[in-house]
Parts: sequence; C-alpha cells; structure tokens
Amino acid sequence: MFYLTLKKSRSFFQKHFKTSLLYLTPVEWRLNLSSPLPRHRVASDGALVLLHVDQSAQGNYSCYDNRGLLLHSIKLRLGYPPGLLSVSCRVPNHTHVRCSWQESVKTFLPAEYLATYKGSSHEWRPCVVDAALHHCDITQPAFWQTTHFLRITESNPLGTIHTTYQMRLHELLKPDPPESVMVLGEDGFPTRLNVSWSYPSSWPTHTAFPLVFQIRYRPLGSMHWSQVKSNESPFVIFDALAGHHHQVQVRAQDEVNSDSQWSEWSPQFVARPWAVPTGEDEGNLGLVIVLVLFFVIFTTVLSLILIMWARQRRRDHVTKQELTSMVKMKSLPI
Repeated sequence: MFYLTLKKSRSFFQKHFKTSLLYLTPVEWRLNLSSPLPRHRVASDGALVLLHVDQSAQGNYSCYDNRGLLLHSIKLRLGYPPGLLSVSCRVPNHTHVRCSWQESVKTFLPAEYLATYKGSSHEWRPCVVDAALHHCDITQPAFWQTTHFLRITESNPLGTIHTTYQMRLHELLKPDPPESVMVLGEDGFPTRLNVSWSYPSSWPTHTAFPLVFQIRYRPLGSMHWSQVKSNESPFVIFDALAGHHHQVQVRAQDEVNSDSQWSEWSPQFVARPWAVPTGEDEGNLGLVIVLVLFFVIFTTVLSLILIMWARQRRRDHVTKQELTSMVKMKSLPI
C-alpha cells in the first residue's frame, strides 16, 4: 500500500509518485482493472505520472506489458498528515471524565489514537480510547489535584502529532440535570406548588457528594423567572399566581465545590395550583353524578327484570312437568 500527501503540483508527483520500473515501453496502466485513468503521462521508463489529481484518483494501479502480463501493481491513497486536535472534556461526577476530540485537518486516511493523562504529581496513565467515537474515558481521577493534563497522539501513514490539553476538574465538574421532576398543587392552597425531583442517576451516592438545587418558575406566558434554592426535595413554592399554569424547572450543582458548574435545566413541567371549583365545574360534577346514578338505577332494574324472568321461566317449567305427570296417571288402567 502506497500513501502520499495530496498535492496538485506536477513537479511533486514527478518527484514522489514515480514508480521506477526496469521494463521497456510500451506498457499499459489500468486503474481498478478497467476504470479510466485520471490525467496522466507515461514516462520513457514506463513510470506513470499523474497530473492534477484529486480523491477520485485513488485506487489500485496495475501495469501490463504489450502481451498483457502483469508487471507491477500499487495501491494509491491520497491524504494529509494529522494536525492538532480540538479537545473538550466533560465531568458529570467525581468518578468519571470523558474527553472528546475533533480533527482540525481532514486527513482522508485511517488514524490511530493513543491517549494518556496525569495529575500534576502523577505519572502518565492510559485514558481508555474509543477510536470510532473519538473519545476516551478516565475513571477515578485524582480530584484533589488542581491541574490535570491529557495527551492524545494521532498517527496515520504520513505522520504523527501530539495534542496536549490542560484541565481543572473541579471547574469542569457539571452534574447531569435532576430527574423525575414533578409539580403538584396542594388542596386548599391556591398559591402553592409542591415540586419534587430525584438526583441524576449518573451522580454517586448523595450522602458523600451532596448537591444543591435551584428551582425556577413563572406563570405561563410570563418573561420573568422567580428562582429559589433548596438542598432537599420536595420544595414548596408559596407565591404561585393563583389560577394560572406555571412552568417549573430544576438544576443542580455540587454543594461543596462552588467553582463547579450548574447542570442544564431539567425539562419544563407545567402545572397549576389548586383552585376553588367554579360554577361550571360544579355543573359538570352534577352531570357526572346524575349519569352515574342513572347507570346504577338502570343496571339494578335490568338485573331485577332478568331475575324475575328467570324465576317465572322456572315456575312455568315446573307447572308443565306437573301437568304431564297428571296426564300419565289418568291414562293408567285402574
């Protein structure tokens, strides 16, 4: 397999992509056995020189003599050496760091990645790489160390480059949003909303790493949020606007580490405080009660009719049997 840097200079290809052959011309070059060759020329020694190539020129090149005998073959793949990577790291809790990267140069070539990390006073340790998804994972990092370094090495057939990324884990720490957010009104209290939530499932036991929570809420359609903090769930909002639906969201932050980041807000939950039943509500309730009573009475009467019909049928059957017995007795000889 033969690799070269993608260029569009004739002199470059004459210098770097000449396959010196000791065969006499004439020769015939083929691309992928039958595809048309890109713009080219064949030198006097049988070497193929490609001119102004692009990615479409990639493929398997074969050289044949005038009798059709294969003299030489080579696979051409065009690309670039790697460049520095763009790196970012996410820290959803104290025990896990995931670092991702993006290429700054589209190399068009297969690459291999090696990633290692270290604290300010530790040796380099492996960061477990997923090359297909371009990320690596660190477990149980030394959070007590102020600064960490991540080094990612990218290699392809044209070269190798090292990218070093410095990170401060306590500043990158960002929990996932709280989960299972629920908002309910309290019966008899038209300005109260009861908000509950649970710790994000990615956060370790909260007794060791407590979170502080921020709740924001506003009447539906309002441009302004009210915000309060809480260390525990549930939390009661006492100043909701009576009779109006409210949007409510919750987010979290590491309680001990004030330099850490707030999580994203949880999805919005819409709820309305308890409201005094209106005349329309009472009318609807009365209609429901009437329909229920009608259904109960109807089923009761229908049941009674069925019971009476069954009893009458049983009596008719007994009477018929008695008449049949009397007729038989009269027909017997005395």
